[in-house]
Amino acid sequence: NAVKYNRENGHIYLSCMEIPSEQPGMTTMEFICRDTGIGMTEEFQKHIFEPFAQEYTGSRTKFVGTGLGMAIARKLVEKMGGTITFESEKGVGTTFVIRVPFKIDPDADKREEQKDVSEKSIKGLHILLAEDNELNMEIAEFMLQNEGADVIKAWNGQEAVELFRKSEPGEFDVILMDIMMPVMNGYEATKMIRSLDREDAKEVPIIAMTANAFTEDRIINVKNRRMYPKNL
Repeated sequence: NAVKYNRENGHIYLSCMEIPSEQPGMTTMEFICRDTGIGMTEEFQKHIFEPFAQEYTGSRTKFVGTGLGMAIARKLVEKMGGTITFESEKGVGTTFVIRVPFKIDPDADKREEQKDVSEKSIKGLHILLAEDNELNMEIAEFMLQNEGADVIKAWNGQEAVELFRKSEPGEFDVILMDIMMPVMNGYEATKMIRSLDREDAKEVPIIAMTANAFTEDRIINVKNRRMYPKNL
């Protein structure tokens, strides 16, 4: 939201710091996000954590939100025993502060030393990422690139098929495919990719990403297309 509802040439300040806890064996992490965006009216601030609450739809991106982000964020923070607070002024910007308590692992240093150095890495992999949700795409892209992978993005199944069709043989090491997408869903896109007359189309791993559990029949159907379901 700090990016989406910021002004042209605006600024975003992010910080993370550890706050000592009075409880033994515990610590608190404080996350601050401050922007120079459009801010919120006092009236809307009363409803910001309500599901589907939206004040302004003129975002700087072409993607329309659902108004669920803040409600979900607060629920997740509270489930972790934390707090989320904010200050906002219309036309000036907004600051969010999240504080979450964590247990201190007394064996962390020892465990790090024992970490298997032969652990598999995705560094250098070329990944085709198909996802229609802007936030999910941003998170997945960040996580993959942070591990050294090269990510090509498709915003629906049809884009994924076309990007694969135009790619060089063997260019993609794996495809991450969202199931529920507009224009063409993940099932149809997988079927079309597998039907292409090229060897890598039959062999490239396609991993399905979904928030919904598969029925047994669908799992079998998907596996028959060499598509591997991954519940997120």
